[in-house]
Amino acid sequence: MFANTIKEIDAIELNQWIGDSEHKLRVLDVRQMQEIATGTVPRAEALPLHILPMKFSELSTDEKLVIVCRSGARSAQACLFLQQQGYSNVYNLRGGMMGWMQSGLPAHPLS
Repeated sequence: MFANTIKEIDAIELNQWIGDSEHKLRVLDVRQMQEIATGTVPRAEALPLHILPMKFSELSTDEKLVIVCRSGARSAQACLFLQQQGYSNVYNLRGGMMGWMQSGLPAHPLS
């Protein structure tokens, strides 16, 4: 349903982006704080989905924004919202944290 309008990135590619200083990147985890406490991707910032409408203006349109949730559904909603606000460099982590873990990548504490 979202594939035509939302750019997606898989866990392996995101892990490469995180380790590559060429990518001006911000990773936003839109899950609830108690979910994020179980671990997230490296360099992720907590920005729960219900807070996003109040905080999105603090995000730069010059950065790549990668949005993370548990399965990819809430992050897809966040991507659509940000696109409607004029952000074009927005990526959904395909499969969310479940996809990240299934790729064999470790969850990290919130930085």
